[in-house]
Amino acid sequence: MNRRHIRRPLAAVLTATAVLALAACESGPEDANSSPKAGSSTGPAIVAPGRPGEPAKRVSPEEAARLMPDEKPNGADFRYVQMMIEHHRQALTMTALAPQRAGSPQVRNVAARIAAAQGPEIGAMQGWLKNNGGPRPMSGHDHHTMPGMATEAQLAALKAARGKAFDELFLKLMITHHQGAVTMAAEALSQGNNVLVEEMANDVIAQQTAEIDRMRSL
Repeated sequence: MNRRHIRRPLAAVLTATAVLALAACESGPEDANSSPKAGSSTGPAIVAPGRPGEPAKRVSPEEAARLMPDEKPNGADFRYVQMMIEHHRQALTMTALAPQRAGSPQVRNVAARIAAAQGPEIGAMQGWLKNNGGPRPMSGHDHHTMPGMATEAQLAALKAARGKAFDELFLKLMITHHQGAVTMAAEALSQGNNVLVEEMANDVIAQQTAEIDRMRSL
């Protein structure tokens, strides 16, 4: 299991209890007969959950901050986002061919759904990069090494196809493309460190797995 899946509940509990503690602090002064809270030298105490089988404990805000997981982006996060932007762009190139070439309305609908989902996802990933200092060099990685990417010859064949031939090739290439995206997202979940990248990867897995099932049913 990814270590962030273990640590994130702690962060959520600390955040929630901090809000409750602050609300209690703002509601009025403590009773004169009550004893000071542990670790409250610089603010209200926060309840931190203990390890399995151990009781919760009160900690100061400073101690709570130290317990929060470090979710600073690492190289795997940047690699995933930068590569997935290019991966999604190829999907948009493929879906743009469908309105004039697909023979089946169902294939055109699938292409439209993919384009509607992946266009905004590219924007979100570009925004993430901008907020985290911009792209980073990635030696040894290019779009040819990404799983599921269609070759130039395959894209040329897709552009030349019409009707049923287009539908069959489009579904074949897009299923493979989606499977590659799911593989990349799973790698990001196991190797990355940033919560926002994790959320984007989980969205890719959920959405593209569902699309694979729909395309296989056509």
